[in-house]
This record gives sequence, C-alpha cells and structure tokens, in this order.
Amino acid sequence: MTDLLPTALAILERLVGFDTVSRNSNLKLVEYVRSYLDEHGIPHVVLPSEDGTKASIFATIGPADRPGIVLSGHTDVVPVDGQEWTRDPFALTREGDRLYGRGTTDMKGYVACMLAVAPVLQRAGLPAPVHLALSYDEEIGCFGVHGIVAHMQSIGLHPTAALIGEPSRLGIVNGHKGSSGLLTRIGGLSGHSSRPDRGVNAIFHAADFLVRLRACGEALAAAPDSIGLFEPPYATVSAGVIAGGSARNAIAGDCRIEWDVRATKPDSTAKILAGLEQFVAAKMLPEMRARHPGAFVLIEQVYDVPPLLPAAGCAAETLAKRLTGANSVGTVAYASEAGVFLAAGIPSVICGPGDIAQAHTADEWIESGQLAACLTHLQRLVP
Repeated sequence: MTDLLPTALAILERLVGFDTVSRNSNLKLVEYVRSYLDEHGIPHVVLPSEDGTKASIFATIGPADRPGIVLSGHTDVVPVDGQEWTRDPFALTREGDRLYGRGTTDMKGYVACMLAVAPVLQRAGLPAPVHLALSYDEEIGCFGVHGIVAHMQSIGLHPTAALIGEPSRLGIVNGHKGSSGLLTRIGGLSGHSSRPDRGVNAIFHAADFLVRLRACGEALAAAPDSIGLFEPPYATVSAGVIAGGSARNAIAGDCRIEWDVRATKPDSTAKILAGLEQFVAAKMLPEMRARHPGAFVLIEQVYDVPPLLPAAGCAAETLAKRLTGANSVGTVAYASEAGVFLAAGIPSVICGPGDIAQAHTADEWIESGQLAACLTHLQRLVP
C-alpha cells in the first residue's frame, strides 16, 4: 500500500482552514477541491444550492457506464460559538497522534482520506466506478445530499453501495434512527396584559402543545418497538427551542417551538404528526378561535432524514467488511446521509475514522492512526 498519510494530512490542514460552519458558504472549500480534482484529471460536477451560496461536488473515477460505489462525506461543520477552545478551531494543530481542529472527526478527516486516495484510484484503471460525493448542510438537515441523489438519478447512475464516512472508529454501522426537524408556529392575538380576556396568549397555548408533545413521547417510551436494535428502543420527541411574545406586559401574539423526532421506522414521524394535528384541530384551535377567528397553529416539517434500517448481507455491508476485515456490525443513535441514500435504493452503511464522542466538541480531535487505517481500507478498492 502507498503511504498516503502525509498527503491526507496536508489536505486535512487545508480543509480545516475553511470556516464551513453551516451558516456560512462552503464555496472556497469547493473551489479548492475542484482544483485538486482537476489537477489529477478526475471528472466532476458542482451542484449549487438554490441560492448559489453553497455547493456539493460529485466526482466519478472509472467507467461511469457501469454500476459502482459511492464514498460520501459532508463539508459543513457545527459552530464553535460558546465552546472553550484552547486552540484555533480553524487551523490544524498536531500534538502527538492527535490532530485538533473543527471537523477533524466530523468529518473532514474522512473527506481528506477520500481525496488523498482518489489519484491512486484514478491510476488503477478501475473496472467499476468509485464516486466521490461531498455535500453541504448535512449538520442542519442533510439538505445537500438530495441534490447529489437527484443528479445520479438524472444521468442514470445506479450505485450498488454507499459508504458514509461518519466517525465510527472504522466500525461498520448498518442502522440508525431517522431525524425530522419540526417547527410549530402559533398565532394568537396580542394586547395589553391587563386585559387577557381580550387577547389570545400564544405562549399559553404553546404550553398546551408542549404538554401534548411530552405525553406523546411518554407513550412511545411505554411501548418500545425496536428492542435490541436502537437505544433507546423507541422513537423519541424532544423540544429544543421555544420563543414568543414581545414584552412582559403584553399578551403574546405569537410563539414558535422547534422540536424533533428520532424515528425508529419510516412512518414513525407521520404517525406522531397525525396525532398532534388531531389534537390541534380538536382542542387548541376551537379554544383559540372562540376569541379570535384568525388564530392559527401551523406545524411544518423543516427536514426529514429517513432511518437507516439494517439489511444483513447487503452490498454495502459486504463491501465494508471486505475493506476493513471486520465481522461485526452495530447501530447508532445519530442520523446521517446514509438514510437518504438508502431511501433512494442504494444500500448504505456508515464506516469512517474518528470517534463520535469527539464530534461537535471543543478541541475536537482525531488520531492520525485512524486516518492511516482509513487510507489502507480505501486503497483496497483497487482490484
């Protein structure tokens, strides 16, 4: 095997240097990757977001007219705001075997490995293609990967497997829950707080919604549907943000609740939503509109990442076992782009360097040994 670690570390240093927190553009990173692929004669396309401020990259190594595999990674990272970093988060710092920097584990380390091994694959004359898929906005809803899937479908690509390099310490993950982001907006009627009888307090009615949401979560916990598969073994609901009103002495005319569902099955979120919408229609709206006909409660699904359900012996699992030499598989609580690929009919597993315990943390780091092992595994894609 070629020693690609120095190349991967040099690439990782460049990648970490781009501040691609999801609220920012990733176009400078995209341009760097484009130049790198051009330098090595690897064909690729850039898939911009609707507003043009971000983009995904999709490259193909080998004959595109045959079924191949996808190596998938995301380019965005989570914020460092409020975290106590002791190093510059956007500069790679090497201390012994540890490489510090935002995204080193989640998941620019894997992206660096993908890019480092790409020229080796390009020179190998692969009998079937290896596609490199680099997305944007994975951290806030897996938005960019949908454009990648749509592009593959539009040009008639039918990959047999996808390997998603989320941090798993190079273990094979064949299952995770789905993740849906929800927004509930409640519109009441504002007024002076001395006459609450003349208004509709959106915060009070938001409290009713939250009580119902909590009861829904408790009911799910009381009837686990995935014992032995996920932990906890049931779909969960969680309220993360609530905001409303304008002043202490004013009736709150508006309120918003941001919440999420971690689904054990493809229809879990739909069932939860149906129950909540029934509650809104039967209980909340009649009370609110008795005082103000224009009152409303709107529930919006901001994003929906499907669950990755285990499929023992699928092409992705078989491939990952061959590359890593591992025999065991497992599941995780977090969601990933693997669920999106699977929903598009592409067998998928997670298998990437680094430990999920380091993801999203201050002084995030990855071991260079993990990158070296990942490079060894990826080079086994050469027949």
